[in-house]
Amino acid sequence: MATVRPFRAWLPPAARVAEIASVPYDVVSTDEARALAAGKPDSFLHVIRPEIDLPEGTSLYSDAVYEQARRNLEDWIARVPFTAADTPRLFVYRLVRDGRSQVGVVGGCSVDEYDDGRIAIHERTRQKKEDDRTRHVVTMRCQAEPIFLAYRAVPAIDALVTGVMEQAPLFDFVAPDGVSHTLWEVTDAAALAAAFEAVPTLYVADGHHRTKSASRARATLRDANPDHTGAEAYNSVLSVVFPDDQLQILPYNRVVTDLGGRTPAQILAAIGERYPLRAGADPSPSARHDFAVFADGAWHGFTIPPTGDGVIERLDVSLLQDQVLAPLLGITDPRTDPRIDFVGGIRGTDELAARAAACGGVAFSLYPTSLAELFAVADSGAIMPPKSTWFEPKLRSGLFLHRI
Repeated sequence: MATVRPFRAWLPPAARVAEIASVPYDVVSTDEARALAAGKPDSFLHVIRPEIDLPEGTSLYSDAVYEQARRNLEDWIARVPFTAADTPRLFVYRLVRDGRSQVGVVGGCSVDEYDDGRIAIHERTRQKKEDDRTRHVVTMRCQAEPIFLAYRAVPAIDALVTGVMEQAPLFDFVAPDGVSHTLWEVTDAAALAAAFEAVPTLYVADGHHRTKSASRARATLRDANPDHTGAEAYNSVLSVVFPDDQLQILPYNRVVTDLGGRTPAQILAAIGERYPLRAGADPSPSARHDFAVFADGAWHGFTIPPTGDGVIERLDVSLLQDQVLAPLLGITDPRTDPRIDFVGGIRGTDELAARAAACGGVAFSLYPTSLAELFAVADSGAIMPPKSTWFEPKLRSGLFLHRI
């Protein structure tokens, strides 16, 4: 049984939401965030990437960065202003990209359910990023960005959500990337929350570090609160929960920037010794277990037949890692090896080729992991290889806040 609780949201004024909303903190570098926020004093990037308001070269993990985040958040709340709902509420949030719609419920999900595994994960987190997001939340006393959860669709929930969308929205705008964002308030939050009791498991689709940081922040604040009851705001994590049949996963591609002294042509030949190469292949594979490699100025296709029966072994990201990246390129730990870069599918295969050509490396384009594979991995308690899924469209930040 899943818990999706109404929460006391802080919302920006509808007239200004388009200029406030920003991309999530983890899809842009500091330089990209600084460029996106240039000339946009109300961009929420100033809150979630506060280093852009400090001198260049400031450590991302310095005290000054977290203090700047706190100051910027307080400024946004007072100046924009963000306004707190008078009662706990749920919301419906729709994103539309290229005519494809996905509609989720915005609420507070249970940190206890994450801690005991009822909110299932499929990725490991990195300590440094955990530390960063935990400190960000604790310093601001606010969950500024939601996590992205998925569940197996339930018709009763779909019906309730459809009914909510018949009302006038709180806001409706199109972001610079062409994705439209619409938010409605749920008038019967109790009924919608009760409908989620039929959902046995929620799955972290995007935001593993934010989920883990919510758990760690809760532990910190609970330990500092002698009157802890379990009803405090910090016991919930700000979430948007989507049915699986509306979601789209794009591939998470790879660029190898250092070939260990070999040329791209030599790497291509080594692959060809294992798997027949198809010259001039489409750079975007059209089926599972098909891959495309950019090397020596051109794209080639190849297929890796799966040999194992395990769900992890049969993932395309695993096949590429186990049969090509490790044995042919010596990349045994893609999580830490500096020679490999990961490129979200939204950036396209032209960027993959350009990056490989610029560094004298090679690029690999993959077929996307499916929701069914993600659920199977999470249900088994296993962990996917790093950078296995890229969900699109991304949730915008700054549309709603959860102060704790």
